[in-house]
Amino acid sequence: MAALPEEKARRVQRMFSEIAPRYDLLNRLLSFGADQRWRARAVALALEGRPRRVLDLATGTGDLALLLKAKAPEAEVVGADFAPPMLEIARRKAQQRGLGVRFLEADALALPFPEGHFDAVTIAFGFRNFADYPRALAELHRVLAPGGRLVLLEFPPPPKGVFGLVYRVYFQRVLPFVGGLISGSFGAYRYLPESVEAFPSPEALKALMEKAGFAVRYELLTFGVAAIHLGVKP
Repeated sequence: MAALPEEKARRVQRMFSEIAPRYDLLNRLLSFGADQRWRARAVALALEGRPRRVLDLATGTGDLALLLKAKAPEAEVVGADFAPPMLEIARRKAQQRGLGVRFLEADALALPFPEGHFDAVTIAFGFRNFADYPRALAELHRVLAPGGRLVLLEFPPPPKGVFGLVYRVYFQRVLPFVGGLISGSFGAYRYLPESVEAFPSPEALKALMEKAGFAVRYELLTFGVAAIHLGVKP
């Protein structure tokens, strides 16, 4: 039986709170450093329209939010997440780097922002953890100004073919073991491949975003290991 949305939200919040201290190290190791290139591409797409206000949702330890602020120092950047231990690390990073990013706790399904408040919203590897995709997209559409951009960076289900087969073995067996060993939370890194396998395909996610009112295009990265969806609110 599938977990209820509330149960999924509590489970994900607990897991990400547990792995917060090792989260950045594991991202670098388990993606072989590719996550930094992927984030740079997401930031470039988000900033193309020179936004004045940017929200980085599911910000985690703040990597994407801080990169946004470094690339667009004149913009107001807000990072939001529902795991307080992650946000504590993000705030320390911002202070150490002298970057004025505001980090706050928030629920993606009930964002504490007025309608049309942001010119861009970014989410890196967090959307699949939301308990209700259509409801989350409706909230993101609500808080974006007309012409605003939603940039989703995610892991789609593993690609087909020989590369996809090798990647699936790595993702389902090697990654959970190494991630669990380093973080001390084997459950969190078993959840990662499970959540990716259950995530909509790039085309299906595009359709969900279009149904929510976005004009959408997407691009695959590193042979389809990751994907970026760009949604524009008309």
